Amino acid sequence: MAESVCTSCGACCACFRVEFSVYEMDFAGGTVPTELADEVNGNTWRMQGTGTVPIRCAALTGTVGEQVGCHIYPLRPAPCHALVEGSDGCKRARAKLGLPALEAL
Repeated sequence: MAESVCTSCGACCACFRVEFSVYEMDFAGGTVPTELADEVNGNTWRMQGTGTVPIRCAALTGTVGEQVGCHIYPLRPAPCHALVEGSDGCKRARAKLGLPALEAL
């Protein structure tokens, strides 16, 4: 199996606001660590670092466009699960950061 281009990209983690339901928080029975998210309102939380410019998710490690990782990958919220390699969101993030387009998958 080929390695995902995501481990050398990270553009999505440096381009998008990541908001999700309070029910994804660890204190509410979910998996997202409380120390990495901020309450937006009673029902919505946001990953730290994704609500201000420049965007960089607090869970992102490494250098965007070179080598990256998510130190909570198995615990990440639904918006992160939904954005996949080669998707429109992926393409927009890569373009915004000046990374080359991916080869057709």
